[in-house]
Amino acid sequence: MSEHASGSRGSLFAVSDLHIGIADNRPLTESLRPESDEDWLIVAGDVAERAEDVEWALRLLAGRFSRVLWTPGNHELWTVNRDPLQLRGRERYEHLVEVCRSIGVSTPQDPYPLWPGPGGPVAVAPVFLLYDYSFRAPGTATKEESLAYAHETGVVCTDEYLLHPDPYPGRDDWCRARVAETERRLAAHDPAIPLVIAGHWPLVRDPMNVLKYPEFAQWCGTELTADWHRRFNVAAVVYGHLHIPRTTWYDGVRFEEVSIGYPREWRERGHPKGLLRRILPYDGVPVARPPLNGGPAR
Repeated sequence: MSEHASGSRGSLFAVSDLHIGIADNRPLTESLRPESDEDWLIVAGDVAERAEDVEWALRLLAGRFSRVLWTPGNHELWTVNRDPLQLRGRERYEHLVEVCRSIGVSTPQDPYPLWPGPGGPVAVAPVFLLYDYSFRAPGTATKEESLAYAHETGVVCTDEYLLHPDPYPGRDDWCRARVAETERRLAAHDPAIPLVIAGHWPLVRDPMNVLKYPEFAQWCGTELTADWHRRFNVAAVVYGHLHIPRTTWYDGVRFEEVSIGYPREWRERGHPKGLLRRILPYDGVPVARPPLNGGPAR
C-alpha cells in the first residue's frame, strides 16, 4: 500500500495496447495490479480484437482497481472472422460500451469521473476520436494522395480492411462526428477543474516525428484536436497506438504514451517506465505552460 506525502492514498495509472490476443501479452495483463485499494486505471485502447477478450481483460482489471476507465483503440473496432461478435462500426462500439457499463467500467459515453486523490481533484475524460487522414504522408496534399503513397510503399494500416465505419461513409466521417461530440463536452466542462484527457490516438501530430514509417501517421489522429491541450484546462494527456512509450511536453502540457505493444517491441526495449504509468500524482519536474485563455500561467 502506498501513501503520498499529502496523506491521501492512491494513484491514477494508465496503460494501453495490451494486445492480449497475442499469447505472450496475456500474462502481462494478468500481472497488472494496483499498489493501493484506491488506485484507478485508464486503459487507453487496443486491449484485443475479439469482444470476449476485451471483456475478460476489463473485468479482470475492474476487479482489482478501485475504478477502471476504457476508451477503444482501432483493434477493438476491427470485425475479424474469428470473433463470434460480427457487429461493425458504431454498433460494435456501442456494444462494447454496454459491456463496460455492465462490469462497472467507465467509457467515453459516460460522465467524466473526478479523481479525488493526490494531484486532484481532476476530471478524467476518456475520449474516442479516431482519425481523418489529415496527418498526411510527406509530400502529399490530399487524403487520396496520402493513401496512394502508403499503398505504394506497402505501409498500410489493417484498419483499411477490418475497421468498418458503418453507418458513416468513411472513417474520417466517423472521426469528425466523434470530434464534434467530444469537443462539445469538453467545452461544457467546468474550466476550474483540470482534465486528464485519455484517448488511443494522439491529440497532436508532434509524436509522429519519430515514426520509422512517416506515412503511417495518417492513421494516428486528426489536426482537429491540435489545440485542445491549449484551449482547455488540461493537466495531462494520455494516449497509446504508436507503441513508443515515453513522456513528452507540448506547450507546457505533459503527454504520456503508455502502450505495452507487441512482444518483439517490449522484448527489445523492456519496460523502463513499468507496465503501468503513474499519471497522478506526477513525481517528475513539471514544465510551465503558457497562460490559458489569457489567464495566469499555472
